[in-house]
Amino acid sequence: MSPTRPTRSEHDVLVIGGGVAGLTLALHVAETRRVTLVRPASDDQGASRWAQGGIAAVLSPQDNFDAHVADTLVAGDGLCDERAVRFTVEQGPGAIEWLLSLGVPFTRDHSPSASYPYHLTREGGHGARRIIHAEDATGRAVLDTLKTHVETSPAITIRDDLVAIGLLADAEQRCRGARCLNERGQLQELLAGDTVLATGGASGLYRHTTSPHPASGEGMMMAAELGAELMNLEFQQFHPTCLYDPDGPPFLISEAVRGEGGRLYSTDGRRFMPELDERAELAPRDIVARAIDAEMQRTGSPHVWLDVTHLGETAIRHHFPTIQAHCLNRGLDITQAPIPVVPAAHYSCGGIATDLDGSSSVPHLYAVGEVAYTGLHGANRMASNSLLECLVYARSCAATLAVSHAPATSPLPTATSVDREQLETQRIQQWRTTMRDIMSHHVAIVRRDAGLEAAARKLSELSREVHAAMVQAAPDTSLASLWHAVRLARLTVLAARQRRESRGLHFNPDCPHHTESGLTPSPSRLRLADLAT
Repeated sequence: MSPTRPTRSEHDVLVIGGGVAGLTLALHVAETRRVTLVRPASDDQGASRWAQGGIAAVLSPQDNFDAHVADTLVAGDGLCDERAVRFTVEQGPGAIEWLLSLGVPFTRDHSPSASYPYHLTREGGHGARRIIHAEDATGRAVLDTLKTHVETSPAITIRDDLVAIGLLADAEQRCRGARCLNERGQLQELLAGDTVLATGGASGLYRHTTSPHPASGEGMMMAAELGAELMNLEFQQFHPTCLYDPDGPPFLISEAVRGEGGRLYSTDGRRFMPELDERAELAPRDIVARAIDAEMQRTGSPHVWLDVTHLGETAIRHHFPTIQAHCLNRGLDITQAPIPVVPAAHYSCGGIATDLDGSSSVPHLYAVGEVAYTGLHGANRMASNSLLECLVYARSCAATLAVSHAPATSPLPTATSVDREQLETQRIQQWRTTMRDIMSHHVAIVRRDAGLEAAARKLSELSREVHAAMVQAAPDTSLASLWHAVRLARLTVLAARQRRESRGLHFNPDCPHHTESGLTPSPSRLRLADLAT
């Protein structure tokens, strides 16, 4: 086996990930610098495309910034960074205007009483109608529009033949690009002046998710390998209503369904939300998800019912054409029968700690979208603030990159690779299934001390097995993704064990209350080195 050097190429701004955050960033940066966008084909099926509900922004004359800020702070259960919340909310209308200028086909409101040209719906946690949407497939509409513009930009080079597996650092520990694998498994090093991660969240750590191709925190761990700080990993949001169909692919039932009047019932016919929260089905997602989980345990059923039949066929067809058509294809007519739903891993409120311009603690490394922790979401993300965050921070990051200067040339270590045998795909998949089962059983909607301890022990054992394979096997995208995922799962468990309270998405009956009154709750902060302690 003879050592070989990976192919190296020089780039100006390298963007890794091509969902709404990555595409928005690329388009804005391309106005002043050249962009290389590493965007595998699977990004088309990532979280952005499946964002059905819409984008939260203050657009109606009856709404205001203070109200949106207040709603977000309540949903975040005391852990939001108010500076980040206000910044995001105030930048929202400009981001929507930009999307409209690109031609995103948002649903218009033709009613005579409309105070805004486009229809605004309401979702959980919001005190007003402020969700602009494209029917019930907003993510797809935004993603397709952005892709069209990116593909025609002369300043953007798309590399859909590469998958990033790690980042590069120079002697001063500044980020200098990424290590990638091409379709033949050959290493390529993309050296860059500035690198931006837009790789998505970590719902892929769990068995049931709302996306067919969920990220597993790969970008978070790539940044952590360079020393970046990760924050609030314990706050993994479970969307309350994913279609329950064990034999079919995941499919999200948008929060807008409840926003327009959908009602939740247990399988024995009890409407349970009104007695738990005055907001009923429109309570924040953490409350609704825990309520559904409790009803499933009470009845022994694998799901609950979400009923919209009382809205009438005309309203259902008008508001939810995509959901209705999809359910019909799966043998369910939602105009005549309730929808079986179950909570599923949906959104990571934690991630790479960044400032308001997406900058991380590692020089020349930025992060935008779900991979980042901005402080907007706190302990629980409010509905439809996610695409808003993608847009606002991508635009802010691009403004910083427009005036950023690439670091002076500094030598990088000379990398070599040795031909080794490929690890069996089945073995990698078995390890991933084991990890997901551990996380789903012990670190999901409700966690307990004993379960977290068991998860820590089992994941540590799994980590040793995977690492041994990493040393012996040839570079492989699936194996690299698993290695990132297992270590992020361990850090998530560590964060959950350290938080000795229940707050937002983190609920532990062994410490069921908030931190004692008078004490300010703190975000959790972890680095990769913490796994060694």
